[in-house]
Amino acid sequence: MKFTVARDVLAEAVSWTARALPVRPATPILAGVRIQAEAEELTLSSFDYEVSANSHIPATVEEAGEVLVSGRLLADISKSLPNKPVTIELDGQKVKLTCGSSHFTLAVMPLDEYPLLPAQPQTAGTVDSQVLSQAVSQVSIAASRDDTLPLLTGVRMEIDGEHMTFLATDRYRLAMRELEWTPADPAFEHIALVKARILQDVAKSMTSGETVELGISDSSQQGASSLIGFEASGRRTTSTLMDGDYPPVRRLFPESTPIQAVCDRHTLLEAVKRMSLVAERKTSVRLSFTDGSLVLEAGQGDNAQASEALEASLYGEDIATAFNPQFLIDGLSVMDTDYVRFGFTHPNKPAVMTGQTKADEGEVTTFRYLLMPIRFGV
Repeated sequence: MKFTVARDVLAEAVSWTARALPVRPATPILAGVRIQAEAEELTLSSFDYEVSANSHIPATVEEAGEVLVSGRLLADISKSLPNKPVTIELDGQKVKLTCGSSHFTLAVMPLDEYPLLPAQPQTAGTVDSQVLSQAVSQVSIAASRDDTLPLLTGVRMEIDGEHMTFLATDRYRLAMRELEWTPADPAFEHIALVKARILQDVAKSMTSGETVELGISDSSQQGASSLIGFEASGRRTTSTLMDGDYPPVRRLFPESTPIQAVCDRHTLLEAVKRMSLVAERKTSVRLSFTDGSLVLEAGQGDNAQASEALEASLYGEDIATAFNPQFLIDGLSVMDTDYVRFGFTHPNKPAVMTGQTKADEGEVTTFRYLLMPIRFGV
């Protein structure tokens, strides 16, 4: 095997493929990245039983072949090379890498022990890459990071024809994003649960193309794992779907919110960030809405305190509540509208945050963020 490839192309492809490498491999062989050289293309692959990734890049191939080397080491070397063509050649049980005056020799890992990568699921449809990236970032903030509740570390995907919904919760907040996509079959319906961290990685790394192809394997096949696959711009990744019954979280959204308030999202976000500086761990930022005004307060007793007043439009009776400042910052940060609308039913019941393009326009409900309040003393 011998081929030459542009340094930047190789570095980016190896770095992306290495993202799927396990932090603590179950076996040493899973720390490897497989390189396949054929025709005018390289295929780089990684696998850890839960997620797989492969990348296709152009190269000048003098001798076709296949080899397995340490993925982390190859990624580190590739990033450090000078901006010159890279030649990689298999020489017995060593791989020689040359870039300008830089020379490296890497040990070969036993290729016959490397597991077969799962087949990419059949394409079920396509989704705009930027829309997918935004939707995942908006919803994944609410996914749990507590592995003792594994189901809540996932994002629930509900597909109904051309409509797709993402849902995630950590029990203290709930995020829901609705979007449109283009299914291969207009009547396609499916529900899948994908680990949030994997979905985040996919969404961030597959934005170079206009669309992302989405495939879901037929879980009815006996002995086959349920997989979800994504493909865009020569990059492919698959992930094993999570098993279990996700809690019926949709019903947490109230049917109506008699008290509503609207304020500038950017102004509120910066104010909450300032308030959080004096809000100690597990304490809240208090919000008091009156006609035309929102007062924020944080800190209490002999500790540091802060307060700030902002303009706000209130529809309904005055209301005071309190939230975890970081949860509030998370929700405000992923919105893409200039204004935010709060919907309340009671000070001690969850509030719903939605976007609003202008102060006097209707709410944008494609993204909804439900936030549990923190009780505070009067």
